[in-house]
Amino acid sequence: MEKLVKKIRINTTLELLTGLHIGGNSDNVEIGGIDNAVIKVATKNNQPYIPGSSLKGKMRCLLEQIFGAPEVGKNATINNLFGFQKTNQPSKLIVRDAYLTNKSEKELHECDSLDMPYTEGKWENVIDRVKGTAEHPRQTERVPAGAKFNVEFVINVWDNDNDGTELLELLKKGIRLIENDYLGGCGSRGYGQIKFGELQITELSNANDWKA
Repeated sequence: MEKLVKKIRINTTLELLTGLHIGGNSDNVEIGGIDNAVIKVATKNNQPYIPGSSLKGKMRCLLEQIFGAPEVGKNATINNLFGFQKTNQPSKLIVRDAYLTNKSEKELHECDSLDMPYTEGKWENVIDRVKGTAEHPRQTERVPAGAKFNVEFVINVWDNDNDGTELLELLKKGIRLIENDYLGGCGSRGYGQIKFGELQITELSNANDWKA
């Protein structure tokens, strides 16, 4: 790996099929307020977003599972795309933070049935199996189903990666794995089912194009 020969940019949308919770700062919880807040962008009127690290980490975890890697960093194919810090192997995959599409931003902002701007609150309980009663109620903040986010991936293709096809196919496999699993927290309780839109793939082989 001596020379960066091109970049492959993949743009798509991510649609929530069920409510999504990716945890944010809950340090300033008020009495009667949300116990588990979602992560938000202060400079975008506290709109929820999906951190690139959440997408990237989930994809890597699922790929490690299907490749049968006993622990992180034990599969060379995955390391080639995602990198591995312990061996100073850099990541060839960039995953941008994903923000609401303009349409979803407008729809959520104008929705009168939400509990908070852009988000909803869902009550969760712990069930006492002996008494058959619900205990310790808590309210979890979620981005509601139907919201869409703009997603961008960038693959850096080096001179030892041929044309980058294997890296791209591995990313596509990771995308399909998330669609059949979940993103964020509480996935076993129905949260975080997502669907990606059509992938728009652009190859940038000229260094001048990388600035676009």
